[in-house]
Amino acid sequence: MAHEVRGVIAPGKNEPVRVETILVPDPGPGEALVRVRTCGVCHTDLHYRQGGINDEFPFLLGHEAAGVVESVGEGVTDVEPGDFVVLNWRAVCGQCRACLRGRPQYCFATHNAKQPMTLTDGTPLSPALGIGAFAELTLVASGQCTKVDPEASPAAAGLLGCGVMAGIGAALNTGQVGRGDSVAVIGCGGVGGAAIMGARLAGAAKVIAVDIDDRKLSIAEGLGATHTVRSGENDPVAAIRELTGGFGADVVIEAVGRPETYEQAFYARDLAGTVVLVGVPTPEMRIDLPLLDVFGRGGALKSSWYGDCLPSRDFPMLIDLYRQGRLDLDAFVTETIALDQVEQAFDRMHEGDVLRSVVVL
Repeated sequence: MAHEVRGVIAPGKNEPVRVETILVPDPGPGEALVRVRTCGVCHTDLHYRQGGINDEFPFLLGHEAAGVVESVGEGVTDVEPGDFVVLNWRAVCGQCRACLRGRPQYCFATHNAKQPMTLTDGTPLSPALGIGAFAELTLVASGQCTKVDPEASPAAAGLLGCGVMAGIGAALNTGQVGRGDSVAVIGCGGVGGAAIMGARLAGAAKVIAVDIDDRKLSIAEGLGATHTVRSGENDPVAAIRELTGGFGADVVIEAVGRPETYEQAFYARDLAGTVVLVGVPTPEMRIDLPLLDVFGRGGALKSSWYGDCLPSRDFPMLIDLYRQGRLDLDAFVTETIALDQVEQAFDRMHEGDVLRSVVVL
């Protein structure tokens, strides 16, 4: 049986999104039907709408979601109806070479639901990141459901599904920030703000926030930044070096995804320091660095994909810290909105007015 629900569709490249009636099938083997309670408006959804991911329109947008499992398909044992879950876009296979080597966070064969969700005329929808959660119900692979403490606020918990996890994981997992380290974060939107919070959680002694927007720098201070640098008025490399005794930061997290800010991150780190790229570049972007500098400065240049997280390990742990008052996920929820306000939320995101707008269903 197909369920008729409302969902937010991106019909074509750069076209405004609209709310449509969609058909969501009952779960098949290995699948779960989830009633969505909240879903954050992430920049990745805007990338889909702009055609920056691929051209497989129409898209069913939304992926930073929390909800309750409605029903499960044959063979599903990891979740059951009534479970409160955060959705993830990395359902690990358990069988690929990464999984078999004990590195499931790098699984090379992650998967999604096999059955399509469709428009009422039968047109198949491409769910954003295999989730499609700007909808009252969505169909996912059961491995995309991570059970967490049901007492957690859905609006806050759902943000772990993408941007907040990407930022926290960039600090904790990829950058491996340690106690007493100096950390610089370039770009202080939702992902960069989460990286700041992750660095403080790891015990960093100095966390330097870099952005061109005073509003974001003010928010960054509230999330744990010890120092701020307004890069439109100052050379961020020189400023970071000055704040770290002339040496540069132990870890620099680039949360913008542009060649010029990546170059800043490269030269703002200490010798043998680490650069973490968590900002998402576009396909045409290139970086040109002297190879001798890459060799001579040592250290590590890393990319952080989804914060190198393992949802089954990281989501419950972070929710526990949130419930203990040690991780302020609520700070990322700027506003709550209705399903038909997603297009306006994209405008506010573009203007830098919000960390996250969260759709409440």
